[in-house]
Amino acid sequence: MPPATVRHAIVSSEDGGQRIDNFLFRELKGVPKGHVYRLLRTGQVRVNGGRAKPTQRLAPGDDIRIPPVEQAAAAPVRPGSRDRDRLAGRILYEDDGLLVLNKPAGMAVHGGSGLSYGVIEALRALKPEARSLELVHRLDRETSGCLLVATRRSRLRALHALLREGAVEKRYLALLSGQLAGGGRHEVSVALSKHQVRGERRVRVDEEGKRATTTFNVLHRYQEGTLVEARIETGRTHQIRVHAAHLGHPLAGDDKYGGHDDNRRWRSLGLKRMFLHAASVAFTAPWNDEPMLFNAPLDEDLRGLLDRLEQPGS
Repeated sequence: MPPATVRHAIVSSEDGGQRIDNFLFRELKGVPKGHVYRLLRTGQVRVNGGRAKPTQRLAPGDDIRIPPVEQAAAAPVRPGSRDRDRLAGRILYEDDGLLVLNKPAGMAVHGGSGLSYGVIEALRALKPEARSLELVHRLDRETSGCLLVATRRSRLRALHALLREGAVEKRYLALLSGQLAGGGRHEVSVALSKHQVRGERRVRVDEEGKRATTTFNVLHRYQEGTLVEARIETGRTHQIRVHAAHLGHPLAGDDKYGGHDDNRRWRSLGLKRMFLHAASVAFTAPWNDEPMLFNAPLDEDLRGLLDRLEQPGS
């Protein structure tokens, strides 16, 4: 039930440094984001008695005035038990501040754009005792593999700092359409920019865009495709997908940047999704200086495809 009267929340030391919009998303679970921003825009939310912008950073001890929220606006998101159980079986690691998930393909990391919920909402339903549960980074909806989720604000801040410093090593496995010619290592360093095509978000090579570098290391060449390890020095939207297409070898099953005929061939071989998997993530934990490495095994459907490609005549 949403609060019927004005209430006040005091920012803890753990929540210090957080943006007020993100603070409110957690305090008003189930309330649409647009409604939260409307409360901020109209001055109904106050910080220490003053109006606040969505980007304002909170400090420990700040007094947040939270207005009453209409019942209709606060209809709770209820991920199904099937999705909650599915995620519970894919947790690779968990401690008092960090959870690492082998994200399933086909599930967005968060709700929005017509989706009532995603991974983060399902995890919150699975673990209601976790007061702060936030995505450290994102993966495309059709990408599977290692996804970092912070369960403490201090861990979120520490991991975001590592990402900004380029101190988190991510390794992806991808299957490219066709045989990638040349040596075993291919570096693509071309800038990327976002744009809209008939209302759909896309990314393109653009010399005026943001710098992006991906290294593709060939692991195995099949008749139909090339299995590569992809490492990114930057974390741009759709980076691996666009850089692979720029090489002339789009990801197998990529319906956004791949070719229609290629994808029809992949479907005939049993591939029903894009072949991109976040295989591992590694970093040195700043909270204890211990090296941390997490590996997510390939899903059965991707392993099965590789087995079929090994067969003669595939």
